[in-house]
Amino acid sequence: MTESSPERPSREEAERAVRTLLLWAGDDPDREGLLDTPARVVRSYEEFFAGYGEDPVEMLARSFDETEGYDEMVVLRDIRLESYCEHHMVPIIGRAHVAYLPRGRVVGISKLARVIEIYAKRLQIQEKLTAQIANTLEDVLKPLGVAVVLEASHQCMTTRGVHMPGVSMVTSRMLGAFRDNDSTRREFLAMIQAPRAPFEG
Repeated sequence: MTESSPERPSREEAERAVRTLLLWAGDDPDREGLLDTPARVVRSYEEFFAGYGEDPVEMLARSFDETEGYDEMVVLRDIRLESYCEHHMVPIIGRAHVAYLPRGRVVGISKLARVIEIYAKRLQIQEKLTAQIANTLEDVLKPLGVAVVLEASHQCMTTRGVHMPGVSMVTSRMLGAFRDNDSTRREFLAMIQAPRAPFEG
């Protein structure tokens, strides 16, 4: 926690806050079905917002240079994305696609997915989330280029407000070769849009 971060409330204070919200919503937190709800909500928040306690830079710290000279695009697509809107605290559900052009070193693919997960498990807007993922990959891996595309549905507009289900938001950030070279960018976009054939994992 940084010096500028507000003091974190205790678990008991967090549970009391949930109880207050239940009362505000018009229900009785002392009825049988809600007795354990404050504790359950706090435990779920620990999972939903676990990204605040993890360092995405540290996640990428270990890379490998035994690549036999591999210098082509590395793409990880269709990574499930679960986050929460910082304006209404409702789910953002979608998928992420990331790519980078290695400069001699590569990173384990699970680390790419974990960086996405760490940033997603914080209160977010999709534009900021997209930039955070791309910027971190560029800063730590020092590749020739980075590309990130996120596609997601926001429950702040599907289940409230304008009530428009079926709408998805697409954001992208292209850095280095993906920004400067049209053919590199097109290759990446073609790869993430290619039909998905079923296969045994």
